[in-house]
Amino acid sequence: MARHYSIKNLFRQMPNALLAQYFQAQGLFVDLDFTGMKEGAPEALFEAWQALSDTQRNPLEMALRQIFDMSCEKGWLAILDEARWQLGADPQAFTSFSDRLSALSSHYARAMITFLDYRACWKGATRFYHADMLSYWRKRRNLPHQRAAVDAASLRELADLISHYFRHAEGRGRHCVVEPYRRNDLDYFFAFPEDHSQQAAEWVNGDFQPRPHNPAFDIVYVYSQQEGKLDLNYRGGRQAVEPLQGVFARAILKLDELPSDPKDERVYDLSPLRERGFPFVFDPWSGIESVAVKKLRLSSTVRSGDRLTLEADPTRDREAVYALMDRALRKAPGHLYNVTQVELLAVVDVHEDKPARKVTIRITHPNSCSLKYDELGLRLRAMLAASGIEPKDMTEAVEPTLEQAEA
Repeated sequence: MARHYSIKNLFRQMPNALLAQYFQAQGLFVDLDFTGMKEGAPEALFEAWQALSDTQRNPLEMALRQIFDMSCEKGWLAILDEARWQLGADPQAFTSFSDRLSALSSHYARAMITFLDYRACWKGATRFYHADMLSYWRKRRNLPHQRAAVDAASLRELADLISHYFRHAEGRGRHCVVEPYRRNDLDYFFAFPEDHSQQAAEWVNGDFQPRPHNPAFDIVYVYSQQEGKLDLNYRGGRQAVEPLQGVFARAILKLDELPSDPKDERVYDLSPLRERGFPFVFDPWSGIESVAVKKLRLSSTVRSGDRLTLEADPTRDREAVYALMDRALRKAPGHLYNVTQVELLAVVDVHEDKPARKVTIRITHPNSCSLKYDELGLRLRAMLAASGIEPKDMTEAVEPTLEQAEA
């Protein structure tokens, strides 16, 4: 669930000492008594903030909003991954970093301390967090186990090839920059081509006026040398996927051509889920408390396009959807329908200090799944695999079905 940003809420959640350190480093609010403010009640700070001019406030708010975004479990895990890389040459330094931040009272404090005291870890962590929030990656398999080239010339070549493609295909992408990062055994590449010029209505020093600007759009590559696989996230037309994979193979893997991609024949076996009492299997350490079926879509094997969609609340009755199915199929033999989509309701303990979270998982035949590849998504995919539903290749990403894309 997306978290709603407000500067006042950030001030409430952040320890006063860290707010003082942040603003005093900017040369602001030096006369404000941060120690005298009650924790969680930053009215005096908020009033001082409101009194700033747009020129003073806007750059600071950009940084504070980024700190807010990173003040969560996913942000903390991204920070740890980047710190592990940045401090990897000195294991004691990483242990000291991890111990110091783990002992803090909240993810807000961890994000702010990283921003203030470990700036070398900040940018990469924000990139990883962004990648973790993306869904529907396009996977390319069958690549040679080639080491990724991350030298300046190779990155410039990739940027130039991306620019060349979009300039000729779509009339945008005149400029492009590529940033490489290493995360455990994966190579991440974030490309930022120039988008079409846009005009946005903005407030500038109290005046409301349209302002033209040239935004960037992003393309994210995640390459596994060990598995010979490439993940691509590009929120655009499907026709660009293979060319973007091809330029990566040429510039980063130094291949003359993109190897053929074997068709993915894996499917989710959804048929067992139409039976009452299906046993979902998960380890106690996973944090998963329960899993139940809340929605079934049955497709006719006789008349193409005929479907029944059954949805019930499993909170009180775990088999409510099956009772509904029995009533719906009284006059229609069940063997005339296949299960082509299910929705599961998983209750997961994600944080010891917070209530368990309810997560909806949508699985559509043949191989589409709504789960992301963040920590929570991987835990739930492990549950699907142990239950005999998820294909065993846990790193294989899926693309949305036509119905999901239209939705």
